[in-house]
Amino acid sequence: MSQIAFGRASGWKEAQLTYIVNESCIKCKYMDCVEVCPVDCFYEGENMLVIHPDECIDCGVCEPECPVDAIKPDTEPGLEKWLEINTQYAEVWPNITVKRDPPPDAKDWEGKPDKANLFSQNPGCGD
Repeated sequence: MSQIAFGRASGWKEAQLTYIVNESCIKCKYMDCVEVCPVDCFYEGENMLVIHPDECIDCGVCEPECPVDAIKPDTEPGLEKWLEINTQYAEVWPNITVKRDPPPDAKDWEGKPDKANLFSQNPGCGD
């Protein structure tokens, strides 16, 4: 995770930033992001990927690669739940560094709202 210092009138403060994967990835699980990540910080679940927040260097190269806009900086409002999910499951799911084909029905799930209830805690295959 990268750290950025910024000035304030009272001194310097350190902020930690990372990217997270949100519910848009569920049941789509495109892996374009995996192949561009310079630090291999993606982990694979049964029906989505997560980013390990302590390994992410906040380079942002993965964000535009996601065709379903599932990768966001954790500084965006309302993503606290997804930061927790990414943190928790990156510790137990296998690392993935090689792009594979998405699920056969991925296109059917693109853009569908409220997929959080479809989240699976089961691990994926990894590399």
